[in-house]
Amino acid sequence: MLNSDQYTRRDFLTHTGAAGLSASALAMLGNPLFANETGAPMPVGKAEHCIFVWLGGGAGQIDTWDPKRKGDPKNKKPGSYYDAIDTAIPGTQVCQHLSRCAPILDRFNIVRTVHHDVIDEHAAATNRVHTGRPTSGTIVYPSVGSIVAHQKGAAGDNVPAYVLMGYPNVTRGPGFLGTRHGYLYLTETAAGPKGISRPKDLSRERNLRREKLLQAVREGYVNRHQEDQLIADYDAAVEQAQAMAGPDFARIFELDREPADLRNGYGGEFGQRCLLARRLLESGVRFVEVSHNLNFLNGAGWDVHQATIEDQYKLIEELDIALSSLVLDLEAKKMFDKTLIVVGTEFGRPPGFDAGGGRGHQGKTFSMILAGGGLKNGITIGQTDDLSQNIVDRPVSIPDFHATIHCALGINPREELYDADNRPVPITDGGEPIREIFS
Repeated sequence: MLNSDQYTRRDFLTHTGAAGLSASALAMLGNPLFANETGAPMPVGKAEHCIFVWLGGGAGQIDTWDPKRKGDPKNKKPGSYYDAIDTAIPGTQVCQHLSRCAPILDRFNIVRTVHHDVIDEHAAATNRVHTGRPTSGTIVYPSVGSIVAHQKGAAGDNVPAYVLMGYPNVTRGPGFLGTRHGYLYLTETAAGPKGISRPKDLSRERNLRREKLLQAVREGYVNRHQEDQLIADYDAAVEQAQAMAGPDFARIFELDREPADLRNGYGGEFGQRCLLARRLLESGVRFVEVSHNLNFLNGAGWDVHQATIEDQYKLIEELDIALSSLVLDLEAKKMFDKTLIVVGTEFGRPPGFDAGGGRGHQGKTFSMILAGGGLKNGITIGQTDDLSQNIVDRPVSIPDFHATIHCALGINPREELYDADNRPVPITDGGEPIREIFS
């Protein structure tokens, strides 16, 4: 007998024989399990994968995607650090150091009015943007990557659903969903994870004998602890690791298989991570986070207090090269409409300058990016005031931004998941998607 309190959309599809209907069809039919509280159906996008580019430290919107009048740090005159340039979106300008993205900005949607109330704490703000919720003392919420992994699974065989090239901490993790919906962590682009790679001196036959022995031990232990979810999750992780230990998964990391011109076009290490992200998606990985604060070109990454802002342009240019190359590469591979690109950060920067000429933190309005994914691209969402300090029109909360990501991937942002105590937790905290960017 079904428990009506836990009756999800997946149960609906399974138990009514409606599995043959697509999510789009269900939404068009007014399926209440894919609607908001007013009964309006949620938009259902066409994206199959997601690349989440993370600008850790707090990328200043006024110096990147939402430029305003030029400021003067020496004389403490508020404003942008750089000049602005026109883009492929009429009336929309970006910073001069985004010169490669500017002419193809019609493939992007700039969301200029993202906001939250976390200002002075990087970890709390990072958690807010990754999970869509405030930090809680009673429950660990799953990250957006883990929710996508849980809802969609991998799109290929013997690959993980979620890969992280960044900082492996709880903000990126599965929370109450359990370790099987966590990430595979990568530290370099040249090779796969060392922990699952088979030693070169270990023959295939010897490895098979080992796996057979391990399988017997695993089965016996799991059978004796059938009610222990932690053990079940660990066993599932072992099985996935064994599946990825072969040569097929390792081949994904052989970036020299790509044409030299393409590799060079992506730029340095960050660009190579973006290229690897594309290859991971081709193999069937569903969600990849690529962090752009691993190689600090200015000593502080995007956290540009004091004099570290002087070299901020190097970060912007590196982002510009890699991001524009990724967009054009996905287009050439016929993957752009199937791949949602997200550029996120924990908060923005105010227009004023501190004593050393740098900037503080600003959570009340900042910019994030959505591109590809079959969306109606080329739209600038929201308007800020003359110094990008306050929202003038079309605020977008973090739950709204998360709802947009999930809808683009065909996930119902209102579907309820269940924590360890069997309490219902909606996928987003009441988020409404940005409907104008859905066809």
